Amino acid sequence: MPEYLAPGVYVEETSFRAKTIEGVSTSTAGFVGAARYGPTGGTPQLVTSFAEFERIYGGLDQLEFESESEPTHNYLAQGVRAFFDNGGRRLYIARVYVAPSGGDGRAGATVSTTAAPSDVITLTARYPGQAGDLRLTFRFHVSQNVLADKPDPADPGSRINVLSGVGDAELLWVPDVSSVPLGDDATGTYYTSELYFDDTLGRRTWRLRPEASADPVLPVADLDAAFDQVRVVTVGLEAAFLDGDGQTIRQESWDRLSFDPDNRQSLSQVFAEQLASRSLELSVPLVLTAGDLGAIAIARVLLDSVAPGLADTPLAADGRTLEVRLRNGSDGSRPDGTAYGGHDAVGDGTDKTGLVALEDIPDVSIIAAPGYSVAAVEGPAAETRALDIAGRLISHCERMRYCIAVLDPRPGQDVAGVRGFRAQLDSTYAALYYPFVRVLDPVMHAEVDLPASGHVAGIYARNDVQHGVHKAPANEVVRGAIAFERTINKAQQDVLNPENINVLRTFEGRGNRVWGARTVTSDPEWKYVNVRRYFLYLERSIDVGTQWVVFENNGDALWANVRRTVEDFLFNEWKSGHLLGAKPEQAYFVRCDRTTMTQNDLDNGRLICLVGVSPLRPAEFVIFRIGQWTADRAS
Repeated sequence: MPEYLAPGVYVEETSFRAKTIEGVSTSTAGFVGAARYGPTGGTPQLVTSFAEFERIYGGLDQLEFESESEPTHNYLAQGVRAFFDNGGRRLYIARVYVAPSGGDGRAGATVSTTAAPSDVITLTARYPGQAGDLRLTFRFHVSQNVLADKPDPADPGSRINVLSGVGDAELLWVPDVSSVPLGDDATGTYYTSELYFDDTLGRRTWRLRPEASADPVLPVADLDAAFDQVRVVTVGLEAAFLDGDGQTIRQESWDRLSFDPDNRQSLSQVFAEQLASRSLELSVPLVLTAGDLGAIAIARVLLDSVAPGLADTPLAADGRTLEVRLRNGSDGSRPDGTAYGGHDAVGDGTDKTGLVALEDIPDVSIIAAPGYSVAAVEGPAAETRALDIAGRLISHCERMRYCIAVLDPRPGQDVAGVRGFRAQLDSTYAALYYPFVRVLDPVMHAEVDLPASGHVAGIYARNDVQHGVHKAPANEVVRGAIAFERTINKAQQDVLNPENINVLRTFEGRGNRVWGARTVTSDPEWKYVNVRRYFLYLERSIDVGTQWVVFENNGDALWANVRRTVEDFLFNEWKSGHLLGAKPEQAYFVRCDRTTMTQNDLDNGRLICLVGVSPLRPAEFVIFRIGQWTADRAS
């Protein structure tokens, strides 16, 4: 209540409108699975195109799991590709990874020199996986002379030495005066640049710090610009990602990096284990560890690895390259249900993983794990593993409340097999699609059968954008499919459809389509995917749009405001054709008054609003009754 203490005019703002509820997005998906590269923990990464997925998580090349003799298809990458091909726009990725025995799965290499065997530089891929077997190319550069003199501002009659274009903590090389004119075999001394305040001169100036701390520091003022020279030694690095045949897929490069660990643009800081942000970690695929080595020691190790003694004659190193190949990256072991489920962050710095990590992304409304049902060896254990992971996906959606899982059966199952798989599932928060989708794999240059979940998740998103979440995501074309693993006819679907198994079918003249929209539930009230997803949309929209109600005074004025807020939202849904009914009274009702709350509810701070809506159900069975009719009967 404003205070009115002195006479005067008080202008105040008020509102005569009810609060509004904005519909939430339903087309954002979350995928869980194994990939060739990329982060294995922390916040799942949002990708908005398959090209972005390739940059972070690697391409479509097959995975080689430990203890398995044959490589396996990269189902997650294939599913992501299918998602975007079928109209998906936003996708969060939670990569699951099980490290191999005896290592962390990251590719690596070391660089050293026989001249100083204890000086070792370790190069490691930032993330585990075979795609971390990078080809690194170091390119060395020695600048022109950066030492010059200019008039002294404090004493125009004299001149002072300056270093042109040099930053703090740069590696410098000062050739011996006796080497002039300089050649590739010129000798000299290494220093690092240091900017300091000279008390005698009363200004900031440069000095050159030698390799050994016991050696004297060389002020720039002590150099003779007419004879001495100062050269800056830097290095560029190019990291090439390779495919299974060793061909370059893409490259990342960094130019003019310093050797001095204290320089912000040095090898040690640009390729540090811990970087300032997640975006930097995603764009820098390499970790360089040099221990306690200083700038000059790092330069000597790299230069002498190009050619023994090259570090002593830097001019000869200009333009030279050193190629290092990271090796022994591993795709780890095939992830099991525990890996898919993930774990919470723990005290040792381990990040959240798997489905646990996706719990931090409330925008996700579609969950899938392409490839979870595929196993290396068929048998009861493979069935158990697939059901375990499917159960974890369902549990995640039920716990999060506002998302639905897209499930895949086991590969190669016939009608009886998929019925048996379906019989062990029961949830209103999941839908099962059968059979697998046959596509042309650009990597294998052959036809492969893929789980349908990636395609279907994209169709969900496309349907939501084009029509709305209220419409069943069925009778939609499966883009990218050239056929299906099995051809399902009407008689077979007559068996599968009553058991809520959504079938993918090929129709002559109409292509490959999704021909089912049911959840894997025994509850007839929630058997349709669009009804389940539409209610999730309504519930979350009301949840997000009414947060302002919490801690308001729980009385008639608040109840009326809540009723108006929800009614306005539902009226807009009805006007948009998303609810069944010729009039608003037939489409929905909202009650929030003394009839929905007892005095005990009020005493315990509860506001209860009862909302009923009439959703649209799909015309699953279209029936035309045709009979003979005699025209003269009308007269």
